[in-house]
Amino acid sequence: MTRYWEDLKILQVNREAPRAYYIPYGEAEAALSGKRGRSPYYQTLNGRWKFQYQSSVKDVENGFYDVATDVSAWDDLTVPSCWQVKGYDQLQYTNVNYPFPCDPPFVPNENPAGLYVREFNISENWKGKEKYVVFEGVNSCFYLWINGEFVGYSQGSRVPAEFNISPYIQSGKNRMAVMVLKWCDGTYIEDQDLWRFSGIFRDVYLLARDQNHIVDVFNKQELSDDCQKAVFRCELQTTSPLEINAQLRNAKGDVVHEGKAMIDRKGSLEFEVLEPVLWNAENPYLYSLYIYSGDEVLLFKVGFRKVEIKDGVFRINGTAVKLKGVNRHDSHPVLGQTIPINHMIKDLVLMKRHNVNTIRASHYPNDPRFLDLCNAYGFYLIDEADLECHGVLHAGDYHMLTRNPDWEHAFLERAIRMVERDKNHPSIVMWSLGNESGYDMNHMAMARWIKGRDTSRPIHYEGVDPRHKGSPNTEVIDVESRMYSSPAYIENYAKDENSTKPMFLCEYSHAMGNGPGDLKDYWDIIYKYPKLMGGCVWEWSDHGIKTQSANGTQYFAYGGDFGDQPNDGNFCIDGLVGPDRKPHTGLLELKQVIAPIRIEAEDLSKGAITVTNLFDFTILSHMELTWKIEKDGQLMDQGEPIQLHALPHTAQQVSIPYAIPSQSHSRYFLTVSCRSKWDTRWAEAGHEICFGQFELPVHRLQEHKAQSIPAIHVNSSGHQLSIEGFDFKHIFDMYNGVFIKVTKHGLDMIDSPVKFNIWRAPTDNDRKIKHSWMEEGYDRATMHVYSSEITNQTDTSVEIEVKFSLGGYIKIPILHGVALWKVDGTGEISLQVDITVRESLVFLPRFGLQLTMPQGTEEVEYFGLGPHESYIDKRQSVKKGKYLLTVDEMFENYIMPQENGSRYGTEWAIVSNEQGMGLKFSGSDDFSIHAAHYTPEDLTRAAHDYELVRRQETIVHLDYKISGVGSNSCGPELLEPYRLDEKEFKFEIRIKPIFKEDE
Repeated sequence: MTRYWEDLKILQVNREAPRAYYIPYGEAEAALSGKRGRSPYYQTLNGRWKFQYQSSVKDVENGFYDVATDVSAWDDLTVPSCWQVKGYDQLQYTNVNYPFPCDPPFVPNENPAGLYVREFNISENWKGKEKYVVFEGVNSCFYLWINGEFVGYSQGSRVPAEFNISPYIQSGKNRMAVMVLKWCDGTYIEDQDLWRFSGIFRDVYLLARDQNHIVDVFNKQELSDDCQKAVFRCELQTTSPLEINAQLRNAKGDVVHEGKAMIDRKGSLEFEVLEPVLWNAENPYLYSLYIYSGDEVLLFKVGFRKVEIKDGVFRINGTAVKLKGVNRHDSHPVLGQTIPINHMIKDLVLMKRHNVNTIRASHYPNDPRFLDLCNAYGFYLIDEADLECHGVLHAGDYHMLTRNPDWEHAFLERAIRMVERDKNHPSIVMWSLGNESGYDMNHMAMARWIKGRDTSRPIHYEGVDPRHKGSPNTEVIDVESRMYSSPAYIENYAKDENSTKPMFLCEYSHAMGNGPGDLKDYWDIIYKYPKLMGGCVWEWSDHGIKTQSANGTQYFAYGGDFGDQPNDGNFCIDGLVGPDRKPHTGLLELKQVIAPIRIEAEDLSKGAITVTNLFDFTILSHMELTWKIEKDGQLMDQGEPIQLHALPHTAQQVSIPYAIPSQSHSRYFLTVSCRSKWDTRWAEAGHEICFGQFELPVHRLQEHKAQSIPAIHVNSSGHQLSIEGFDFKHIFDMYNGVFIKVTKHGLDMIDSPVKFNIWRAPTDNDRKIKHSWMEEGYDRATMHVYSSEITNQTDTSVEIEVKFSLGGYIKIPILHGVALWKVDGTGEISLQVDITVRESLVFLPRFGLQLTMPQGTEEVEYFGLGPHESYIDKRQSVKKGKYLLTVDEMFENYIMPQENGSRYGTEWAIVSNEQGMGLKFSGSDDFSIHAAHYTPEDLTRAAHDYELVRRQETIVHLDYKISGVGSNSCGPELLEPYRLDEKEFKFEIRIKPIFKEDE
């Protein structure tokens, strides 16, 4: 067979010209249903195919496609599917690097091939019709035969390939054969950060068309400046002269306009719509355009909206809009890149419920039905060409392909096929020229073609970032797009008067593992400057492959788990949701930070708060405000919901009718929640959009309880100091400078010596800084005691001063400390520690006290931020309150084990058995608490969650401070305010053995 797969001059053979996506129906009602199977002119070829995998195309037998070839012994394979998840070939994840030598356009001679054969019937009802086959997605290229005859060839994995098969087909039984190659020259520009899947992975179907039929439709609109009048133009292309009838109906089904025209191959229908209901992501109002020709009905959803950049500001329908987005790959934990419709819906519902309004289709056009769903659910979509050649960066020249004129046609075709298929979708607000492919003449050719074809949307491409040192000629690009720029960088851009284009963060706040921790920092700045149009978090979901360990434990695998080389490890586990779509706490954080409503205190003494409507087009009449007052974490008062009515971009003053004392021994917190009043297609009534919480201005009275402190007995035996009271006995090791036994009523509260700790299991966002930490020995720091002595002793208390250091072998000590331990007759242990950190050291992961509590310690009650994990830079989504959790509920499971589950802003906590026997921790200042059945070392060693062995004991950390999580797995360094970078600090904590029932 002809070797098209390495010929840049041949990207297709006999393929139909790209066109708008549609399905011809026989009647309007069926078309409105959106169910393709209700069309008499549609026939699916999804289902069981015979399949043979060959590790090299050289082993493919000539004539496998012949009608007489016996394929009964071949395997059965469901189409659509990715053959790697069906047990064929190598599962491989790589980000930047090509999985073969970089020698474009050539690919390895040992090029795996998948052979597909199926028989299908053609109905007698299709006699006289033109027959077409459509492959929605095949990776990476394929050859097509029908009834033994060669039909054509196509490459370009994620856009449709359509062939007219009328000359090759007959009524009754037919045989189709397809050869799919794993690699072709197009693979060089399909080097996206993902699992490398192959096969017929999207739908395959047949279409029957009238001999004279509509080929293409381009629905254009021009809105007046005030958006009160729309000129609608439907441009049509037909095979031959054809009479066209069109109806535009509103969402109720009422006819708004009708038109008729004779179209001779090219022509148009045009009419005006006065006061159109506008489409936007908040109110995705869709009209229906029915086009009748011959026996066919075509249906297009029409959303009237204007996208423009004016005065350097991105606007929709004349209003400045912030894009609150995520990057979304096609990813399914079992099916790979084959995405069922309900899986798409699940993603979109989750996004809507978490205040996401924008999706960047990273980094290729999605299934056309996904775009239909975005139109209907309401999302702004950045449609991206299936073009990425990141791998050339490591080969030596980031711009080598975009500068090479031999590749111009390959680049340009990616833009053409995307735009032609998707041009009628109102949800698309920007075109993207691909991703991470350098920038030069071939990208400019793409942009110029798009501008010549569609003037209604701006063009985005991150490769124009001058830091990439591509061509300085960026006139054809409409926005300044950046990846992982710091908050300071984007603010400097916004302040620069010479910066005239809006800035879009196409990727920011890398959500890998425990993160991101810098969302609020970005959005405080984005809201501040009109020139900043928002951005898309990287990324939506973890790309784990569901598999099982040798002992049968199910887990989500990542790069390298299948022996794949090269691989980029767990860098594909970088989403806001898990592969199973369970939200990570990072998604909860994003929801609160980008919420379309802001709640601020005005005058809390009078119950006055301000509610700001950050919706761009929606009055808050669909929302109501619920509120409650908590006293020391217990519900004290709540009232009827308060109705909201603020116009977009305006504020509303709200008075909450609560009554609180002017002074009290207790603390009072007001929590207000904005909730939906009605059901929507993505959430039930009562769904919380966002919340606000405020401590109320009550003068705090200090309790002065006269307490008789019982006597204690202090005895020394060797280097052990026994401190015994009425109902407790503690033992302090004077040699090692820590407590080794803490009891109450004879019950042991710790299982091993208390210790100071600076190490945390590195998060994915610590992947860079952890090397500096380990170089300085933070992970192996041990305590050296210089001296340990009793400095004060009375009948009711004893104080012990310990001078110590923490350091790792080879290195000079990391820090020096003086710990003052005090025990009084109640059994309470007080610690005051003064720390001096060695100058010039990189910031510490944490500093605090680590305790190991015995088996059965399973209950954590605390007053602080919750209910889920929080950190100094990741705490917008938590509320102050009193929480009762199990130790297992404190744990946040990440596919790659890492630091997790800490609770920032804790005022007191009790860790106990279920009977309430345990330790109470409190401090003069807030602290972070962490309780788990794993040590930091356990988490550090494990590469997958299934490798963790749950300890019976409970490991408790009481941290003065734990550094923030940031987003430095692929983003800026952790911001300075969130680092434990102090060279001198003081930490105080109190530890008291208690039986809660007796307190």
